[in-house]
Amino acid sequence: MQPQRRLSHVQGYLALGMVAEAAAELELIPLPERDSLEVLGLRVAVLQEQGDWSALATHAGEFARRAPTEAAAWVTWAYATRRAETLIAAEKILLKAETLHPAEPTIQFNLGCYACQRGDLAEARRRVDRAIALDTNFRALAGTDPDLAPLRAQSAS
Repeated sequence: MQPQRRLSHVQGYLALGMVAEAAAELELIPLPERDSLEVLGLRVAVLQEQGDWSALATHAGEFARRAPTEAAAWVTWAYATRRAETLIAAEKILLKAETLHPAEPTIQFNLGCYACQRGDLAEARRRVDRAIALDTNFRALAGTDPDLAPLRAQSAS
């Protein structure tokens, strides 16, 4: 079977929530094609669905290095790193990503969450306000994200 057809199957399985089948289909892609950015992107999606944070951090990091213009890759890498390692390690990733994507609201928002969890509420407020200025949809998220509870508590007092 052609690799493009297998990739289509992987996407279909993921869309149906059939993560194990998607992972198995990825393994059937021949080795030379397995190294493509498209396959890596699908592997990242499968690992995220599986909640395999350590493997996801590794593969999302590789994706971000190979496609640094993809802001979502950096966010995924940081998300997985936070769960597999530490918040500080994840924050370092997003600080690097910020230099490449200064106007990406998700990066600003997540840096705000990290600052809040570290207890730097002034930095958290600055980052979250910046995310909201870039995309007003983050206002609603700021009202519910558990990472920002200390910031909301400060605002309430």
